[in-house]
Amino acid sequence: MNSEDVAAYLKEHPEFFEHYAEMMAEIHIPHPHGGRTIPISERQILTLREKSKQLEGKLREIIQFGEENDAIGEKIHRITLALLGAKDVAAAIHAIEFNLREDFSVPHVVLRVWRGTGDLPALQPSTEATRNFAASLAHPHCCAQAAADTAALFGESAPLLKSFAYIGLRDGESFGLLALASEDVHRFYPEMGTIFLSRLGDITAAALARHLV
Repeated sequence: MNSEDVAAYLKEHPEFFEHYAEMMAEIHIPHPHGGRTIPISERQILTLREKSKQLEGKLREIIQFGEENDAIGEKIHRITLALLGAKDVAAAIHAIEFNLREDFSVPHVVLRVWRGTGDLPALQPSTEATRNFAASLAHPHCCAQAAADTAALFGESAPLLKSFAYIGLRDGESFGLLALASEDVHRFYPEMGTIFLSRLGDITAAALARHLV
């Protein structure tokens, strides 16, 4: 019999361990970390402890993710309330930019809309490339380099920026772009989840559409 045959036999006949319990207690095997031999029962205990530590680690990760999601959800709630209280487009734009910088700690926020007119920076004309890029975004887009011709929107800070998130704004048709950026390369990255960015885009678009003609 080879080792696979022995393993298969023991799986099919668990009563073996009851019939030969005393013999099993006499068998010693190498310690998993070397140096000595230990009884099989002790080796099983070590294995269970290792699995327990792994499960505890995964549980801590789940709890951490849950706490982080709760914190982001609370921030989404606050910006939603701020936008609901905005009386005009200027107040809505201020609420968006202020909350993203102060509450979400996004260092660079650029908002551009091409519906409506005014002196606000967000209402200034946008290039065709920017409008086409925003219209192409079915979902938020995160990347390490400025997309389309959007680098110019960040002014003198553009050369220092290493991660970007773009959210197209629409209410049936594309009418704006919300661009976020950071000097931290890990702040926005292609593999990150974008569910909260999507919700942020929906809230922003709905709030602005109320005031834009």
